[in-house]
Amino acid sequence: MAGQLRAYRRQIRSVQATKKITRAMELIAASRIIKAQANVRASTPYARALTRAVSAAASNASLDHPLITEKPQVRRAAVLLLSSDRGLAGAYSSSVLREGERLSAALRAEGKEISPYLVGRKAASFYRFRRRDITAEWSGFTDSPRYEHAKEIGERLVEDFGREAAEGGIDEIHVVYTHFVNMVTQEPRVIRLLPLEVVEGSGAQDGELTPLYSFEPSPEAVLDALLPQYVNSRIYNCLLQAAASELAARQRAMKSATDNADELIKNLTRLANNARQADITQEITEIVGGADALASSGSRG
Repeated sequence: MAGQLRAYRRQIRSVQATKKITRAMELIAASRIIKAQANVRASTPYARALTRAVSAAASNASLDHPLITEKPQVRRAAVLLLSSDRGLAGAYSSSVLREGERLSAALRAEGKEISPYLVGRKAASFYRFRRRDITAEWSGFTDSPRYEHAKEIGERLVEDFGREAAEGGIDEIHVVYTHFVNMVTQEPRVIRLLPLEVVEGSGAQDGELTPLYSFEPSPEAVLDALLPQYVNSRIYNCLLQAAASELAARQRAMKSATDNADELIKNLTRLANNARQADITQEITEIVGGADALASSGSRG
């Protein structure tokens, strides 16, 4: 019994140490997600406005700009997959990886070759474990991305998009990321980044009037200047959405782990008390038995 009691106490100390770690990680994620949400709110209106401006310039341009022109034959499609650098975030990375697999399967069914562009160590590990080729990868900033990271990714994608498929270039670009809805809900989503899908009248949303633009020196020159900014801003917004989603998922996962640790400590404490009570009962029984034996020997003497 004594050995069992010591084992319970060791388990309780171990769970308590784990609980301190999960509680600390929960508090860190909770403190950082406020800033992450603010970054998402700040970047989203700019990304939407820039998209409307690019769409307006494209609809007024008379030339076939390479970033908005559908290629007659799409041979290679880029999939930019936004995962996390670290684990302990529940099903966050697995959800976006599963969505990426679904998209890749759909593109292959259309006869397209996939070029993976990966953000986050989880996606890179997923591909390396399966011995898949990786076109490019970035890591180290998934929970706190900066515009410089989006610009680096965007420049590489635009550069590859400008080359022919026979030279290792890509014909279209898709982004798989996790959209932050609220603290409880985060949804894996897919957008096609390039070629830009221009829809006439798409600027008006929810009764919003489409602004009138005047282009100087020309819509074509404006497109040349705006499209790289559009690509970078969309990628940056996706990175910020993914970062907020990752922190929210981590906070929930760590809170669940902390609650489970509390429950486990309660159960182990109850078992330890039962074992201690059994030890005490056994000691009392031995004392009473010894006293009875002494009394019996004394009476015989």
